[in-house]
Parts: sequence; C-alpha cells; structure tokens
Amino acid sequence: MWTDARASLAAALVALAAAAAPARAEPPLSAIDWLSESVTGPATRAVPPALSPGPGTEPIEVQPLAGPNADAVGLLPAQVTGLPGDLWGSGRPTEIARAIRAERVDTLPAVQALLFTLLMAELDPPAAARAGEEGALLLARIDKLLDLGALDQAQALVERAGPTNPELFRRWFDISLLTGQEDRACAAMRATPDIAPTFPARVFCLARGGDWNAAALTLETARALGFVTDEEDALLARFLDPELAETGEPLPAPTRPSPLIFRMREAVGEPLPTTTLPLAFARSDLRSTAGWKARIEAAERLGRTGALPPNQLLGVWTARKPAASGGLWDRVAALQAFDVAMIAGKRDGVEKALEPAWNAMVAAELEVPFARLYGARLARLGLTGEAGEIAFRVGLLSEDYEAAARARAPASAEERFLIGLATGEVAGLSAPDPLGAALVEGFAGADPGPAQARLLAEGRLGEAILSAIDLITNGARGDIGDVTRALALMRRVGLESVARQSALQLMLLERRG
Repeated sequence: MWTDARASLAAALVALAAAAAPARAEPPLSAIDWLSESVTGPATRAVPPALSPGPGTEPIEVQPLAGPNADAVGLLPAQVTGLPGDLWGSGRPTEIARAIRAERVDTLPAVQALLFTLLMAELDPPAAARAGEEGALLLARIDKLLDLGALDQAQALVERAGPTNPELFRRWFDISLLTGQEDRACAAMRATPDIAPTFPARVFCLARGGDWNAAALTLETARALGFVTDEEDALLARFLDPELAETGEPLPAPTRPSPLIFRMREAVGEPLPTTTLPLAFARSDLRSTAGWKARIEAAERLGRTGALPPNQLLGVWTARKPAASGGLWDRVAALQAFDVAMIAGKRDGVEKALEPAWNAMVAAELEVPFARLYGARLARLGLTGEAGEIAFRVGLLSEDYEAAARARAPASAEERFLIGLATGEVAGLSAPDPLGAALVEGFAGADPGPAQARLLAEGRLGEAILSAIDLITNGARGDIGDVTRALALMRRVGLESVARQSALQLMLLERRG
C-alpha cells in the first residue's frame, strides 16, 4: 500500500512538474521582485483556429458576459473618501497601473495618506479598459500597498477580490507568511484545486501540515527533475531535517529573499534581519514572538509610511520600560515620560517633557504620528514660551491644523506665514525663503502644466492626482517649481486640505534634499 501511495504521489508530482516547467521559464509577472514563486502561472489553453466565413455567412462578434470587474474592488466607499466613482475616467488600466507602481513611498505624510486613499478606494473601472487588462489596476494597487508595508490593507483588498487566480493567490500567500498565518495559507492552497503550488511551496505546506514523508518525497522528486535550485535545496533539506539544521554550517545569504525563504530561514534557526529587507518584511517583527527592540524598529519603519496607525505605534513604544540607554532607548524613554506627563495633565510637567520628546521624534522623522497622537490635546493646555512654540508646530502637523492656526496669535513673521498656509490665506504674506515663495505661487492659482491640463480636460482625474503626488514628491527633493505646480493642481481638483497639509509639512519637516 505504501509503495502504491508513493507511486501515486510521484505521478502527481511529475504532472505538477510538467505544469510548472513553462512557468519557471517565464519572468515574474509582478513588479515586486521579492514575491515568492509559490504558485505556477495559469495554464494556457489551446485555441482552435478561426473558421473562414463561407459564402453567405456573417462574421460573428463575441463579447464577454458582463460581471464584476476586479479593478472596481475597494475597501473605502465614496462617502468615506469623497472621491467620485468615475475618478479614472477614460484612462487605460495598464497606464494607470504603471503610474501607481512608479509612485515613491518616501514622500510627505499628507501625500502618503492621499496615496493610501487612492489605493483602497472603491472606484469604477477605467472606461478605456481593453480585453485582457482587467485586474491590472487591482494588482498594481495591492503591490503598492505592499511597498508601503501595509500588509493588513493589502490582505483585506485581496480577500475582498477573492484570491482565486495565481497572481492574487501569490500575493495573499506571501502576506500570510509575513503575518504569521502560514497554516491558513497552506490550508487554502490545498483547498483550491485551480492553484498549482511550486515545489518549494508544496514542500513547505506539506511539512507544516505534518506530512513529512510526502514533503521529503516531493523534495526528492524536485531534485530529480531539476525544479529546485541548489540554494532552495539546501534550505528545504534543513527545513525538513532538524538535525541537519543544528549541525550544518550556516547557510549563505539568499540571493533573492522572499517571504517563503524568510519563513523557512526563521524555522531553521537562521533568521534574516528585516532592516535590510523590503518594508513589508517589517510586519513580521510586530508578532508577539519578536523582541521588543525589533518590534519598536519595525513599528517606526511602518509608522513613517502611514502603514501603522499612530495608536498602534504608541502601544509598541509604551509596552514596557527601557532596560538600556542610548539611541532608540533614549527616544522611547523621552516619549514615555512625555506620555505620562500628558496623562497627568499638569502644564509644568508637559512643558518640561515636551522638548526632549519632540526632538526625539524629529530625529526619527516621526513628527506627524506624534502630532496626530498629541496635537489636539496639547492645544488645550495653553502652553507658553518655547513649549508653546513647539506645541503650535505640533498642532499644525496634526489633523486639526486649521483650528491650531486660528487659535494662535502669531509671535513672528514665520508663524504668520504658517498660519496663512494652514488657512489657505497667503495673499499679501511675505515668504521667508524660495520654498515659501513657491508655496505662495501655488496657492495663487499657478498653471499646473500642459500634461496635467490635458489629463483634466480628458476627465482622467485619478491620473491627474497621481501626477500631483509625483510633482510634490519631486518638489520635496529640491525642484520647487514642481511644488508650485503640485499645489495648484491639488487645489484645482478639490484637494484643498491635502494641499495645505503638504505645504505645512514642506515648511516644518526636514524632508528636502
């Protein structure tokens, strides 16, 4: 009986190899090159040649039946985002997808928040979609969420669409590996007959399911057929043999770290540090099994892109008392001291603790999460002196920036200018520097540029917004002419709040150069 079972399994694996062969020869379909090769590509079906029309026959036109379009899937309805359903207008899905993938994640927090909204919004599919383009925009949105480290949001988007095709399942599988839900992913792989796992993924899931004999046989077959690399073979062998993992020499650094390799390296006792890996890998360090220092570092990385809400970041910062000093620990200690002072609500204590905490946040580029946590509460304390000036700037970086501005009697020309930016009333104000002059020009209704004007004229509002994001990001790196065009474009399309917050952040944050 065991011999028959082995023969049946071997036959199935040979069939799997035949299906996998063409897929392994093709380059990855995803723009994100660190995704695991966990499933093979969809099988290509032979298409019979078209019949030539005979005498008296009319050519037959074939159109697909109408059904749900994957590109319409989203998490945030229009009443939440405030965006029109036809935001993409007459755009082409592949062109929009290319623009989304090109957006950089290291930009101003206000722009990151706008990008998140675009990625998660429920919107009508682009009107100019052609056959074969459906789903391209959804994949681009998911991939950009992964770039931002927003695994929970990406997972929710995939599950809303349904991970029923190889490209969606591939992303869902990797997200599950990084969030510690690998058993759920393997169970889904076994329960989805249309998903053909590659050999490394199959070995991993068989072992996770306790079928070590089948996992070992699968690896043997993969070796014989040449469907695992030497690097994969060495790692899989250690994954299946704990003794080999304990006695063997350390494995060399992987040439292409993927979530599957990352999880198996962790299992054999040779974990990879996430600080040198793409941002999405930082999510794995938020698990309770990670050390507190690793959790803090991961939370701060994710907090900078907006992937982790400020309240969760605060929860990691205040999980326990620092047992050391220097660097990260000094920052945590300063934050904790300030948080305690805020809870006590005594003005003297807050004034004393605010400056060290704020300086620590500036050094870590976490001013905006800090402002969203404390900005409104600081405004109610009525701090004076240097603490009052810091509290004013914190308020301008919070979501209540306009209220903070209107409540402040300007103590300098610089503060008067910041108040003008926050309220959108810059006419007659003297700009403190060339950047400030570019901001004033943007608020005065400058020309956003011919390419952007064409997008607006063609009703491609979403692509115009993506262009504004790109312009403001370039502007933050020194091209202040792009800052002017970006602000003008944002205001023209109704993104007044984003324009004001972006202007304030350009003035208050050290993000230039």
